[in-house]
Amino acid sequence: MVRRVDFGYFVRPAQETGTGRPRVEPCLGYLVSHPQGRILFDTGMGSHPDVDAHYRPRRIELAEALAAIGQEISDLTLAANCHLHFDHCGGNPLLGAIPVLVQRAELDAARADPGYTLPELIEGSRFEQVAGQAEVLPGVFLMPTPGHTSGHQSLIVRRAEGTVIVAGQSHDTATQYAADQLAWRAGRDDHGQPLPAIPAWIDSLSRLDPRAVYFAHDRSVWIPLGARPRASP
Repeated sequence: MVRRVDFGYFVRPAQETGTGRPRVEPCLGYLVSHPQGRILFDTGMGSHPDVDAHYRPRRIELAEALAAIGQEISDLTLAANCHLHFDHCGGNPLLGAIPVLVQRAELDAARADPGYTLPELIEGSRFEQVAGQAEVLPGVFLMPTPGHTSGHQSLIVRRAEGTVIVAGQSHDTATQYAADQLAWRAGRDDHGQPLPAIPAWIDSLSRLDPRAVYFAHDRSVWIPLGARPRASP
């Protein structure tokens, strides 16, 4: 089972949206319940006066967010971050001994640049590094999906009723993902150039034939054409 975790929202300033207008964005994590444990993908927003002044967040802290879906921090077996910006790993220091899985390239980038994230979110976390695709529980995989950051990763959950992908911030919106997926389809159909440039890993995700793709900053969900609409997790 994949369940959404609501960590609140923030206001992306007009200069960052490309529209000339500010945009309120959700901050979402996802909890995967598996027979061998529970894995939390992203842990919410960190706090710093400069960050708060810039993004004006309304936070739901980790314990409260988990309680809203009937869970506690102690119920978790593993955690992972799609990447290490402040709005995806804010609850990491509260996890104690629970391992946090992150791509090696992402952790290297965060440690090399003091402005990459909030330093206390790196120093206070028990990271376990992975390099490339990794099966973290039977049928549950981390896959590199670089673009937003060089070490960004997505979570793949294989289920009997179809694969689910938690894509983090591989795309800001489901609409952006849909555009890349359709461009992939056009390329596969030998539609001819010019076609939009898309990340190479779109091929790997699309070949998994996902039944749903979820995102960190969009409550909308991508589902394949013709599939029955399904309730949000």
